[in-house]
Amino acid sequence: MKKLFWLFVALISISPAILGQAQKNHLTLKDAVLGYYKGLYPERISSLQWVTGTDTYVYKEKNAYLIKNVKNQLLNQIDLAVLKEVFPGTKHLPRIHYINKNDLVFQSKEGFTTYNYITKSKKQVIKFDKKAENYDFCYKNSTFAYTLDNNLYLASSSNPKIAITEIADKNIVSGQAIHRFEFGISKGTFWSPNGTYLAFYQKDETNVTDYPIVDVTTFPAELNKGKYPMAGQASEQAKVGVYNVKSKKLIYLNIDTTDEHYLTNLSWSPDEKYVLLAEVNRAQNHMWFNVYDTQTGKKVRNVFQEENDKWVEPETPALFFPNSNTRFLWLSEKDGYMNIYEHDLFARYRRTLTDFNFVVTKILGFDTSGENLYIEATGKDPKGLQVYKINIADKKVTQITKDAGTHRATLSKSGNYLIDDYSSLDTPRKIEIINTKSKSNDWGPLLVAENPLKEYAIGSTEFLQLKANDGTVLEARLIKPTNFNPNKKYPVLVYVYGGPHAQLVTNSWMGGASLWMHYLATEKDYLVFTVDGRGSAHRGFAFESSIHRNQGVVAMEDQMSGVAFLKSLPYVDANRLAIYGWSYGGFMTISMMLHHAGVFTTGVAGGPVTDWKYYEVMYGERYMDTPQENPEGYKNTKVHNYIKNLEGELLIIHGSIDDTVVPQHSMTLLKEAVENGIQIDFFTYPMHPHNVRGKDRVHLMGKVIKYVLKNNK
Repeated sequence: MKKLFWLFVALISISPAILGQAQKNHLTLKDAVLGYYKGLYPERISSLQWVTGTDTYVYKEKNAYLIKNVKNQLLNQIDLAVLKEVFPGTKHLPRIHYINKNDLVFQSKEGFTTYNYITKSKKQVIKFDKKAENYDFCYKNSTFAYTLDNNLYLASSSNPKIAITEIADKNIVSGQAIHRFEFGISKGTFWSPNGTYLAFYQKDETNVTDYPIVDVTTFPAELNKGKYPMAGQASEQAKVGVYNVKSKKLIYLNIDTTDEHYLTNLSWSPDEKYVLLAEVNRAQNHMWFNVYDTQTGKKVRNVFQEENDKWVEPETPALFFPNSNTRFLWLSEKDGYMNIYEHDLFARYRRTLTDFNFVVTKILGFDTSGENLYIEATGKDPKGLQVYKINIADKKVTQITKDAGTHRATLSKSGNYLIDDYSSLDTPRKIEIINTKSKSNDWGPLLVAENPLKEYAIGSTEFLQLKANDGTVLEARLIKPTNFNPNKKYPVLVYVYGGPHAQLVTNSWMGGASLWMHYLATEKDYLVFTVDGRGSAHRGFAFESSIHRNQGVVAMEDQMSGVAFLKSLPYVDANRLAIYGWSYGGFMTISMMLHHAGVFTTGVAGGPVTDWKYYEVMYGERYMDTPQENPEGYKNTKVHNYIKNLEGELLIIHGSIDDTVVPQHSMTLLKEAVENGIQIDFFTYPMHPHNVRGKDRVHLMGKVIKYVLKNNK
């Protein structure tokens, strides 16, 4: 292995107010875990959003929604007292489902309710079945879609239950997200721009394996079956239906998915003539962007294709230019980083709009003229997010936000203003309206949050940059106790994830760390260390795709680079290193304990993948191919095969009804340990899925920390 080099680039500490000597309170574990409920996270502005179609914004303050212009002048307000008069029985200010310059849409006991807040009157109520799920309201036609069991329905003010599908076979599921929420899919229904049509996903899970989940709360326990397509096994077959709301005609797009390929990133052309799909083969190395006719369901043409010998992963639907039915933008990382490309539905035209060597994370929208595009991107510092303006004609790039850190923004209708929600390592939160032309805040911030931890003894957080064994720069974070003594030797907990779509080290409040890490550091005199190794997000395709066909291999190398850095520090007790992670981090924890035996005294693996053949088709095959295609890769990454290497103490934790990383992962590893006479500790959280939330999370983190403190000696 090449010699490891470390580059200490940045050392940034949390505000001195946190570190001062006059601290009053010690953080408890309960406070740390339930910090959101205890007021220990930065203040925010509730329900803050642009009023649809305007440059005015709305937010919740006490018992009213206040509507203001960008000069922070009050234009209108929606009072709970008035709502109670119009809607008797209303106890709380309802959550905004949709709001424009006249109407507020919210869900009440009666149904989906439209309230005209100008005239202070009830406009309409759409009733629906109380068991309804997956609501999707369309303001243009005052109709909403919903699902009951496996079927899809519409509700209007005149009819609460209009059946789009009535399929008795429970294996056929309509109107819900498909492909297990991969490819950016978060829902199953898609209204056309003017509300004439409803497109929806349908999946046939007949060939997908039934997976058993046991409900232990009944007497006796009950067996529930869910569908879980494991790598290399049969998967779902997808369809797209298009329902005409006026004619009540239903057609399906003419797509043969008996090959189990994926239908992703569904979008509409602005004139409602076409449905657009990014179709990905099951191997996930080829994507076709196809156009389908709304009336006939026939394929019109293929606009473009993308291929990659590792994977192609579209995650963002097409975005059309204002006042155009054919010109659109597409996000792709085909040239190494997520960039923006311009296409036309019916012309042989492709134009690269951005050619950044950093990652575009989000398109915010256009200005009214369509001359400028606004985006979020990492910029030169992958730990943060900035907002940029791109001139469509000359591709000139202008950075709108200024401060280093993480800016999450929403664009007003005109494109003249941004709501910027900003934080950094030492800035809890600042929210302001930014003029996109002047790149400034003309009337002062809406909120500058105070440090919610100023009365607590909290440790310092440092950003580090390390070099991996091949010279790749790695971002890292180190948390130290409040009264850190450089002449003392400290034990370390390494917190790890290591997989795609995740970034642990961010230039945001507390550096992206959870509050329990500060509890461990300050109250238990620990160092808490994290490094985002190759495979993690926001560093470009080469960085992330280095895991292909061998999950965790280069990620382990990068964790060992982190370990070598820790051991080089004079204040680290190299004999007292522990490691903890959840999900992919659980896989990494066990892998590190077994492949690098003796480095860590203690490991805690939550919800761990132990054998990638037990994981789902969509995610697993993207990164590992199938077990049939990549038997060596599956063998190398199966942690069972290295169980005899275990040194130190290992605790595995798993939710009993985990339907993401199913309990079979842990159970088969435990069986392997028993057969080889290896002692492993195990704990399950009954009736918890992939993560442990709510008050039970205090119990979880108590167990993790107690195990680390007991064994990391």
